[in-house]
Amino acid sequence: MGAQGAVSIIFRGKKDIKKYENEYVDRFANPFPAATRGFVDDIIEPRMTRRRICEDLEVLATKKRENPWKKHGNIPL
Repeated sequence: MGAQGAVSIIFRGKKDIKKYENEYVDRFANPFPAATRGFVDDIIEPRMTRRRICEDLEVLATKKRENPWKKHGNIPL
């Protein structure tokens, strides 16, 4: 949901909706508050997206996944 839709629902009936919309955009419509709270691992600039995806795929291509030994298997039902 965009800022305009959210503000029209949250601040229904209030005057000066544009002020509330600008405040909403400043607080929630950018990645920095989420990164500050730890909800986002990293913020990637748009010009760095392709390079970052390639680097991550390169790391995942050589990943060896080992499942831990299971103490108890599933019982047949």
